[in-house]
Amino acid sequence: MQTRKIGKENVNISTLGLGCMSMSGVYGHADESESIETIHSALDQGITLLDTGDFYGMGHNEMLLSKALKDIPRNQYMLSVKFGGMRDPRGAWGGVDGRPAAVKNFLAYSLKRLGTDYIDIYRIARIDPAVPIEDTIGAIADMVNAGFVRHIGLSEAGAKTIERANAVHPIIDLQIEYSIISRSIEKKILPLCKKLGIGITAYGILSRGLISGHYSNSGKTDQSDMRKYLPRFSGENLEHNMKLVESLNKIANDARGTAAQVAIAWVLSRGENIIPLIGARTRERLNEAMGSLNIELTPELINRIDAAFPLNIAKGTRYASEQMGHLDSEK
Repeated sequence: MQTRKIGKENVNISTLGLGCMSMSGVYGHADESESIETIHSALDQGITLLDTGDFYGMGHNEMLLSKALKDIPRNQYMLSVKFGGMRDPRGAWGGVDGRPAAVKNFLAYSLKRLGTDYIDIYRIARIDPAVPIEDTIGAIADMVNAGFVRHIGLSEAGAKTIERANAVHPIIDLQIEYSIISRSIEKKILPLCKKLGIGITAYGILSRGLISGHYSNSGKTDQSDMRKYLPRFSGENLEHNMKLVESLNKIANDARGTAAQVAIAWVLSRGENIIPLIGARTRERLNEAMGSLNIELTPELINRIDAAFPLNIAKGTRYASEQMGHLDSEK
């Protein structure tokens, strides 16, 4: 596993990271023992960045990681944690809280659930419109000075917010959705982050499985699978978007890989400061994703991808309208 340097401090992180959200029921049932084996396999194969959120499964994801990592030396992995997302007892989204007092409260609980003394990268999951970003970042900076946090990140922040946050404390990375069919960050956000020396940890690189080559809508009855409620997975939008996978499969055949591997390799090719987060919850999917490191995308293949997947080629927004309203990056 090679590494990439992100942030002004040039922190070394594995070329691929493991996003653990899907291990806590977001896309339907996940087997806990298989999730733990997948985390162990990722570490064995050189992945050092593990991404979670304190609201994934209302704490379940952090406790799962704690169980998986209990016998692993702390210096062999980095924990990236999102906070601020609030839930009600039924799991419904309740907005975001970025107040300084809330920042320290969320952090205290995450440290306990994860069973660690510090978090490597700490970030608010969505920008709180009621709290100046300077106040939120300032509170995390206090925790950096106290030794409970190593680095500060952002999530789904727009260009102006990124600049304001970075003026308070150096931002190591921006976590944001980026894939062949979600390319809006290329206009302003990607160039700004490169200019400021901020890394990109890209999630949704397979658009939640939509362009993985494995997704099938047949028999999708699990009400806990959030994709049932996303515009890109509904009705005519889904029919249109599934046809895009056919184009990707043709390119993947010529690249001697799978659609998922080519999609991940494409994200890797977009900049040395970009680290794709693999959302695998099984060793099978993890191993397939790791194969992306062996895919060589020639200029001819990249040109074909760009021609087949221009900006806004996908039908449907990446979240439902209410959730889109919480994305500072889309404003």
